[in-house]
Amino acid sequence: MGLNGAVATLMEADSASAFKKIRAELLDEYRQDHEYPWIIGYSGGKDSTLVAHLVFEMLMGLPPSERKRPVHIVANDTLVESPLVVQHIIDSVQEIENAANAFGLPVLTKITRPAPEQSFWVNLIGRGYPSPNRSFRWCTDRMKILPTSRYIKSQVDEAGQVILLLGVRRSESSTRAASVGRYDNGERLNKHNDLIGCMVFRPIVELHTDDVWEFLALHEPPWGGSHLKLIGLYREASGGECPVVTSKDDAPSCGTTSSRFGCWTCTVVEKDRSLEGFVEYGYTEFGPLLDFRDWLVTIRNDPERRQARRRDGRITITDGGTFIPGPFTFQTRAEILAKLRALEAETGQVLISEEEIGLIHDIWAGEHASYASARPLSVREVRKEK
Repeated sequence: MGLNGAVATLMEADSASAFKKIRAELLDEYRQDHEYPWIIGYSGGKDSTLVAHLVFEMLMGLPPSERKRPVHIVANDTLVESPLVVQHIIDSVQEIENAANAFGLPVLTKITRPAPEQSFWVNLIGRGYPSPNRSFRWCTDRMKILPTSRYIKSQVDEAGQVILLLGVRRSESSTRAASVGRYDNGERLNKHNDLIGCMVFRPIVELHTDDVWEFLALHEPPWGGSHLKLIGLYREASGGECPVVTSKDDAPSCGTTSSRFGCWTCTVVEKDRSLEGFVEYGYTEFGPLLDFRDWLVTIRNDPERRQARRRDGRITITDGGTFIPGPFTFQTRAEILAKLRALEAETGQVLISEEEIGLIHDIWAGEHASYASARPLSVREVRKEK
């Protein structure tokens, strides 16, 4: 055996040992003398899929009498997810639910969604919030964090405490490593930073990306089917670069691309590399979505498209003399809605619900009445933002 072969064998042994340890920790924690439910944060991505795989596999290996702790697999749909990704989430969650029911496992599935009045379109078009950016990322809390937090809190209220399993890994990035280190108390479970009664368990925190891809490529999911669709999504989102590794001899950079699945409307990132990857791979029907998203970026800071007053009626000037414009004008909001409906017709996809459109018109009606009764603003009423 050559040097490369010996190194590969050693690395494979390390990976096998790591998974053996993870399985043992999962089983030990599940068998603790309480029945606090587990909640798996499931994004449909590789890491959360691996956690769901290992937990489902563990449950199947236990006799029915020991399957006492319920396991919730909770995904989130912001209602503006990348179309291919949200379909993968819906399909995989349904597959997990069907298999759990067939095997009699205590697994419950849930897809959380933002309240209609807090959806992306109701805030952007209805209230006129400018397209999100790094300094005003109003979307994350409303569309992702709050819906799932509400579900977790409901389980805490019912059970007294929950254990949240996350597929985070220290080697994902320096930022992730710092975050893990900041909240790591040296124990298996750590208190959640914001949610009272929620303990966090990171079972795969020490795995490397290659370990994750190798496992998913070589093991079929215990709920049936294969991980090939997930693997294909990553390959396509990376513009054709396949992130899968089946041995440690494969390219070390394989699977470390920065493409991340997210909202197709996201204007926080400079470019939507995952959606661009899908288009480059052949999903040309998503090209108009990219164009629309890019247009939302261009109109954000156009002074002609922003009201002078903020939504609370103030005109804001910072201490440095910078004028902070208010929401999009009514004309711009109407234009966005018209273009969005035209985009639906062009792509054949439902991008906004009738309920959201109704809420948008209600908000417009209320604001029109408010502005109609507003008196001229005096200089004394101009407030400075500290």
